[in-house]
Amino acid sequence: MNEQDEGFLKRAFEVAGRSVEHGNMPFGAILVDGNGEVVLEGENTSVTEDPTGHAEMNLMREAGRRFEPEYLAACTMYTSCEPCAMCAGSVYWVGVRRVVYGLDIPSLDEIVGMNPKNLTPHLRAEPVLSGGKFAITLEGPALVDEARAVHHGYWHADDETR
Repeated sequence: MNEQDEGFLKRAFEVAGRSVEHGNMPFGAILVDGNGEVVLEGENTSVTEDPTGHAEMNLMREAGRRFEPEYLAACTMYTSCEPCAMCAGSVYWVGVRRVVYGLDIPSLDEIVGMNPKNLTPHLRAEPVLSGGKFAITLEGPALVDEARAVHHGYWHADDETR
């Protein structure tokens, strides 16, 4: 991961912060094209719209509507957390070939605990993404302290260490 990747990942963290401001969970994702341009942002909407409104899923739905497969194959999704199995599947079906994420699922589990707002399955993204008919690069965890900070006070408002 290079300095440009870090900047894009930080932008995904900013989008996650906006998700909370809009009444949703602290997850965000962005799509960057092959020229290094941010072309879409996706906030989590699983509280205000529907349970499948994960940031990555929302981003992939819009990307699939707007862009051709060849274009998407050159794109990278940057996301605040490792995609869940559902979101990893959406990356595959849309055809994005690279994913960079902040927190991994085990670290997110440590933060969330048994909070019923987020019952993410323990299935990691790698088995989903590696099971397809084309390669998808998965990079992370990265900038973990900054990724954790996005969740500070959200899941356990009385626990200042999370």
